[in-house]
Amino acid sequence: MDRRDFLKNIGLVITCGGVVGGLSAEAGALIINKEYDTAKHYYGMGIDIDKCIGCGRCMQACKTENDVPSVPFFFRTWVERYVIKTDKSVNVNNINMNVGEQTEAFVEKDALRSFFVPKLCNQCDHPPCVQVCPVGATFKTADGVVLMDTKRCIGCRYCIQACPYGARYLHPHRKVADKCNFCYHRLVKGLLPACVEVCPKQARIFGDMKSIASPLGRFMRMNKIHVLKPGLNTDPKVYYANLDGEVN
Repeated sequence: MDRRDFLKNIGLVITCGGVVGGLSAEAGALIINKEYDTAKHYYGMGIDIDKCIGCGRCMQACKTENDVPSVPFFFRTWVERYVIKTDKSVNVNNINMNVGEQTEAFVEKDALRSFFVPKLCNQCDHPPCVQVCPVGATFKTADGVVLMDTKRCIGCRYCIQACPYGARYLHPHRKVADKCNFCYHRLVKGLLPACVEVCPKQARIFGDMKSIASPLGRFMRMNKIHVLKPGLNTDPKVYYANLDGEVN
């Protein structure tokens, strides 16, 4: 299909195995799902910092579900470990993807607070990556998810440079930009993103923002909500509870 039809029908696709249409080729083939209507949904994700234990299962699930390159520094989602020390200095490290493996030892008496911060594409309501793409390969759907048409992408890296959250990378094999898409192939089938499904502490909360009764709606009502880099006016749809001011 041409891009006009592709954009028109993008909300009608589900995964079935194989590669068709160029969107999320790493996730499988795309076929029409006539029961899914993008206009009826608007997705977002909540993250409770106090619940994240830095186990790395979300990263493992994401890599497996979306066939993210095995080279360690390619991630659609990652977890940062913050250690705020008594001298007010802050150490930030990406945790190792191996479950339960510590990234850096520190003397407990020197730590004022230690916590983990999961990060991913913020699915901005005003995404700068969409604005700078010269070929329209990056676009936002009616249900609020920023997607990639990998058959259009020319690998110019403009979107990678424009993303203020460091959430994009150039796929080392396909030479196209890649990022989290909320496991869109799962959403259109009524499933949760893989990272949300495997979280043992339910630190990630996913939901439809058009439904006040959704898990995300309840999460946002019951917590003081923050977003990353609010001054950039990108209106991200990844919402954090209990976020420390040191995180950006």
